[in-house]
Amino acid sequence: MTQFPLYSDREYAGEPPQEVHTISNAADVSNLVNNSTQARNNARIIMAIALGGVFLDAYDLGALAFGVKDITHQFNLSPKGLGLVLSAITFGAIIGAIIGGYLTDKIGRYRVFMADMFFFVFAAILGACAPNAEVLGISRFIMGLGIGIDLPVAMAFLAEFSRLKGKGNKAASVAMWCPTWYAAITVSYILVLALFYSLPPSHNEYLWRYIVGFGAVPALIIILIRKRYMTESPIWAAQQGDLEGAAKILRSAWNIPVKVAADADTTAQEPTKRTASWKNYAVLWDNHFRSRTVLTSVMSFVSPFAYSAIAFGLPIIISTLFEQSLLTTILASLVLNLCFAFTGGIAAVKLVPYLGSRGMTLAGYGCQLVALIGLALVGKPEGTQEAVLCFGLLALFLLGQGFGPGAHTMVYASLSYPSSIRGVGVGLNQTITRVSSTLALFLFPILISTLGEGLFWVIALSPVIGILALLLIRWEPSGYDIDAEDFARQQP
Repeated sequence: MTQFPLYSDREYAGEPPQEVHTISNAADVSNLVNNSTQARNNARIIMAIALGGVFLDAYDLGALAFGVKDITHQFNLSPKGLGLVLSAITFGAIIGAIIGGYLTDKIGRYRVFMADMFFFVFAAILGACAPNAEVLGISRFIMGLGIGIDLPVAMAFLAEFSRLKGKGNKAASVAMWCPTWYAAITVSYILVLALFYSLPPSHNEYLWRYIVGFGAVPALIIILIRKRYMTESPIWAAQQGDLEGAAKILRSAWNIPVKVAADADTTAQEPTKRTASWKNYAVLWDNHFRSRTVLTSVMSFVSPFAYSAIAFGLPIIISTLFEQSLLTTILASLVLNLCFAFTGGIAAVKLVPYLGSRGMTLAGYGCQLVALIGLALVGKPEGTQEAVLCFGLLALFLLGQGFGPGAHTMVYASLSYPSSIRGVGVGLNQTITRVSSTLALFLFPILISTLGEGLFWVIALSPVIGILALLLIRWEPSGYDIDAEDFARQQP
């Protein structure tokens, strides 16, 4: 029987006696997690560390946003050359997502998470010191590998260390990735602002190097603290036959008194008669999962395309539309992300247990469609009133992204598949997401130079397609016990 790194058992002196639960299989473990009313103590810490990985993913993806003009000038890049440098990180993330999804199911959540942070440290330092565009592109590709590997395992931790229903349920926990993402973008803006004020003007062209290099700091912090707190997912451990290990995690992470039944089957339990395999990517398209996979795949393509074009290009859009100084661009980007995108993400976390993912996603797409059509119609603002209107429309787009598809596309990807194939489910989502982001980042410099404000008409197709997909496929993952599908198939 395989053993996994675990917390040691703890004594809870002074606490009243609690019912001791007996577990015989992975289904029992899943039920205890889903219905737990205990204080989640270390479970919260584990989820926070997993979100730390998400924070780093977002920070590194957006680290070059303010350096586009300086990088173009320093390395004498054409629009196509700039597109290749910017999209290198998503090329790496595509490969990383495929590998990470498979490894998350194959060798476990713990081992994958313990390894992937080293990608971020190395790539951040290499990128900050890049002497040319080629080295910068390589560093971004390596960083993309880390991002692609990290997200499947992070989503698995969030889904498998939270309850099924009520406040802080699985959907809310997974949706928490969204405000974490925007918090990272906000931190990058604040860091740019701090460096802008603290460094002499002659250093402005090097701001992007400082921002990229700083990404190594949170990665090192996560490396230092994760060894102490991280552990394996109890559901995954139980499915491998390690019921004793699963019991230890339940005791240490949830304070749930648990013992293993004397007659429990401790052989590896594959409830769907599958082993972790590359072939499981094909399983996502079988009759049972096909409609969910189609819906999730459509959302995973259209949402990142629109967001990448707007969010990554936000400093460029603001400076182009408003023709303001670098300081104004930084402040406007900071306000938009903190007050609207981040706020929308928090709203998604708070409201999804009551409103569900589907309705909130439809509403978010609706806000984005209105915003993009408005931006396309206004075009280049002339005068203060039109400039304020454009700012409000950008705010509406980011607010809709935060409480709608930004939060819930990942909820759909994580909670449409049971734990036995959750890794490859999120891996597929991230592969499609990164393909979409790659196209957006590559095409954005080209489209904005050829279409100008007409770019918004192209981006507006994304929410239209997302709305149609949700209307045709009526699937609601929030509050649904997806892991029960695995265990039901185990029954004769």
